[in-house]
Amino acid sequence: MQAEYRERRQQLMSKIGNGTAIFRSAPIAEHAYRQDSDFFYLTGFHEPQAVAVLAPHHPEHQFVLFVQPKDREKEVWSGYVCGVDAAKAVYGADEAYPIAELNEKLPQYLEKADRLYYHLGSDRAFNETILRHYQSLLQTYPKRGTGPIAIEDAKTVLSSMRLVKSQSELELLRQAVAIATDAHNHARKFAAPGRYEYEIQAEIEHIFRRRGAAGPAYSSIVASGVNACVLHYIENNRQMQDGELLLIDAGCDYGHYNSDITRTFPVGGKFTPEQKTLYEIVLEAQKQAIAQVKPGNTFKSVHDTAVRVLTEGLVELGILKGEVDKIIEEEKYKPYYMHRTSHWLGLDVHDVGVYQHGDDNPKILQPGQVLTVEPGLYIVPDTKLAEDQPETDPRWIGIGIRIEDDVLVTPNGHEVLTAGVPKAVDEIER
Repeated sequence: MQAEYRERRQQLMSKIGNGTAIFRSAPIAEHAYRQDSDFFYLTGFHEPQAVAVLAPHHPEHQFVLFVQPKDREKEVWSGYVCGVDAAKAVYGADEAYPIAELNEKLPQYLEKADRLYYHLGSDRAFNETILRHYQSLLQTYPKRGTGPIAIEDAKTVLSSMRLVKSQSELELLRQAVAIATDAHNHARKFAAPGRYEYEIQAEIEHIFRRRGAAGPAYSSIVASGVNACVLHYIENNRQMQDGELLLIDAGCDYGHYNSDITRTFPVGGKFTPEQKTLYEIVLEAQKQAIAQVKPGNTFKSVHDTAVRVLTEGLVELGILKGEVDKIIEEEKYKPYYMHRTSHWLGLDVHDVGVYQHGDDNPKILQPGQVLTVEPGLYIVPDTKLAEDQPETDPRWIGIGIRIEDDVLVTPNGHEVLTAGVPKAVDEIER
């Protein structure tokens, strides 16, 4: 992978020209450490308290790392660190320094740059450090005639690179998907009336770790009955009952890449007629939305297709009333479908990358992008409806359904990476 990290740095440096880019590692946290995705994407470096500098204009040091130095006493308590020497030998830095020398050494990599690329993140103290160096160089600019005279968010340059996945990235994504696929298929067989949601969660996350994943990509959602109508339900503490649906939204982190899968199925093995009717509407919406995933189509077309199929289905059932086009235009479907259909997927579950450039210029899909397709219907109790819409028939209330797959844009269309998790009615009923 080091060759690929180097290629990414070179690609970014070609984009920033005579600028200097600075990236900060993720801060130390009480929970298990996970590296900042941009930092990892460019370096493969896993440790906190590190800074990467890319200075394509520097005659010798175009890639510089500032890292924690080796300290035997600290390592006994907190674990081994790479150290300065290995930062060069293992991670390919042209030069490496102890992190304590950042303020002393950084100016030499900024003073010849015409622009500074840095993302002002949540680390206020480090933001102030970078801004202080920038302001100092601005003050001395008249004497030297060189130095950055503007700051640009590094994410605006890097996000477009991260949006299109390389073959090595896709291999890691496929492994994350394979692990989550096994977990979902096991959960569907394990679920039964009388079990608790947290038992299902435990089975899923046990498979994640046993198969080599770092753990869940996000807080696992195991939502039975009316809990499935809560989009981000994570309490997972209810006892499941026969005749209910179980919605599981769970994925894992493997090698920093994430899967994201949702399935909804009957706890007792058989759909009720109402559950089956709504489920088939959601499934049809997802199938037609996935069909829109191909090069040249817009990201927006995936959502628009899902919305139309869902709305048509709700009108046919009498849950919504009126002309489909007008309902969509006035967003009167939103009490039952309140979220978007897709997001980018990769190093982050909601991965970087714009969805549109302005109101009338949606992002065009291209090969190598990975996105989720996850329509749903949620017949929430006490839903606030538009004045011209009918009260919801009680037989639908409390049903929540979402079906989510991870989809790769290919040169000729798409590939459903998560196809190994069944979703057809006859495949999931028992």
